[in-house]
Amino acid sequence: MSKRLAIAPRWIIFLIDLVCVLLSMFLAYLIRLNFDFVLLSADVDHIKVYAYVLIINAILMLTLKSYSGVVRYTTLEDAKRILLITLLSSFSFLIMDNVVPHESYLFPISVVAIYFFCANFSLLAYRVIIKTIYENLFTLRRKSIKATIFNAGFEGMLAKRMFSSNERSAIKIVSFLDESPKLISKKIEGIPVYGLSKASIARLKKEGVEMLIIAEPFMTKDKLNFLVDTCLEFDIKIQQVPPSDKWINNELDDTQLKDINIEQLLDREVINIKNESVAREVKGKKILVTGAAGSIGGEIARQLIKYNPAVIILCDSAETPLHELLLTFNASDAVKSFIGDIKDRVRMEQIFEIYEPEIIYHAAAYKHVPLMEEHPSAAIVNNVMGTQILAELAVSYGVDKFVMVSTDKAVNPTNVMGASKRIAEIYTQSYHKHLRAASGINNLVNTTKFVTTRFGNVLGSNGSVIPRFQKQLEKGGPITVTHPDITRYFMTIPEACQLVLEAGAMGKGGEIFVFDMGKPVKIVDLAYKMIRLAGKVPEADIKVVYSGLRPGEKLYEELLNNSENTLPTYHDKILIAKVREYDFAWVQSEVAELVRLAKKHIALDTVAKMKEIVPEFISNNSTFEKLDK
Repeated sequence: MSKRLAIAPRWIIFLIDLVCVLLSMFLAYLIRLNFDFVLLSADVDHIKVYAYVLIINAILMLTLKSYSGVVRYTTLEDAKRILLITLLSSFSFLIMDNVVPHESYLFPISVVAIYFFCANFSLLAYRVIIKTIYENLFTLRRKSIKATIFNAGFEGMLAKRMFSSNERSAIKIVSFLDESPKLISKKIEGIPVYGLSKASIARLKKEGVEMLIIAEPFMTKDKLNFLVDTCLEFDIKIQQVPPSDKWINNELDDTQLKDINIEQLLDREVINIKNESVAREVKGKKILVTGAAGSIGGEIARQLIKYNPAVIILCDSAETPLHELLLTFNASDAVKSFIGDIKDRVRMEQIFEIYEPEIIYHAAAYKHVPLMEEHPSAAIVNNVMGTQILAELAVSYGVDKFVMVSTDKAVNPTNVMGASKRIAEIYTQSYHKHLRAASGINNLVNTTKFVTTRFGNVLGSNGSVIPRFQKQLEKGGPITVTHPDITRYFMTIPEACQLVLEAGAMGKGGEIFVFDMGKPVKIVDLAYKMIRLAGKVPEADIKVVYSGLRPGEKLYEELLNNSENTLPTYHDKILIAKVREYDFAWVQSEVAELVRLAKKHIALDTVAKMKEIVPEFISNNSTFEKLDK
């Protein structure tokens, strides 16, 4: 229908506007003479009056282009232009009475005053009438979605006007939600404002509201969770408007609305980091990042580039992801790529010979618990031997600091992956202790500082639970959860990497830093919320299926061993774990034997040796449980 309603030519709008001002002047005289038509025809020089009205208004309209706007899209700017025209024309009429010779007043002050109001009314009224008729006709051709906007302030009003003026939008804004007592129970542009409460949202549902649009750029997680939970309870879809400075072509339409991400609803506030210490640590340095093509390694590299290092060497064996990571950097960034496997000592040595790195962030690791449970030898060769190779080369080539990314699964490990990372921790810690002791005797011994960072799951990392749930949702389900009681700690990738950099900068060597991961999240609750955010009903539209704990998986992750305690640091979210110390000679001998067994790919013997090195490693839901008897 909108295509059939053609835009009127400008000359027609121009003529209508002229007719309006002529009629306004006629009506002004009529009111001035108390509707006495006899007196009107006798006392008024109609030819001169209407000629001046036409000429003056035509000049002003052509100059200010009041006729150029599309009538059905009349805005406040159009109203301002019309007001200016009537104001200037009124002043012109008054000036003419004193400049142009005539027998009697052509434009008495009272007539000009009445004309001013009549002209404004008529020029705006017909535009508003046409706009209203058009909007009603257009709305009738398709089903509109009744929506309410959270935030009756600047961003909310801007969003409301955009939706109202967009003929392609199916969204009809019928109300606002706001917390301001000054706005609640008021009307803004004819639309009521309700308070932020469960009762208000329930009332909106009764009035037919189908969608809540959040137009507030910054919200606390508590408020966001309240809105999401309440809207989901009343079956109201909830979406978010991007900040107005990110609107496409400074316009807003339905396609720019975004779903609420589950990451936004975690029961924890964003950790704020002040990275002055990181800036001092890495500026002008040559930095090696292993596992750079992975989620953590890639984000570490992206954050490091902000601090102006001399060069960042991105090392990974995965060619395509490494290439994709490179494309995220600017041509001017000091970034180099290096295809290499941390298990290949010769290839790794080439990095040190070519680039001479001063700091290493070691994020390369095999991390998938069920896979490593099936392939324990691969876990040892990569996670333990690979770390050993890099650590030894770091010392040989005088690297200042070696920061290893570990996992909460290394605490009381129940799987091969966690145990392999714990052994890597033990190796680097004992190696640092050995180097420190040696440097006390012989100052020529290099004292590379080995620092370990340990944290839980990160949201959105490759292979993690949320991307897997999203893929299952897209396929129509079911969503698979291993156990109804399983919980995990979660942290966003940027937060985790900020803490890695901060802990790495504060580390003096030999520490294991653990992070405050907030509250653990029940995975089944996560699944249900994701289903409802997608506009589906759990168990009705999308089933949740319990698949059972996977090999090596445990219900609850831990960040500290029961026998461990912690020391505070200057950052309240970063703690130092006090762990048992090991003799490096014993560790070196045991690790050598472990690697020898792993290279032979004798799974049972390899895991048995792991359990000797890490006595707290008790297998769970695994074929290796028999070794614990």
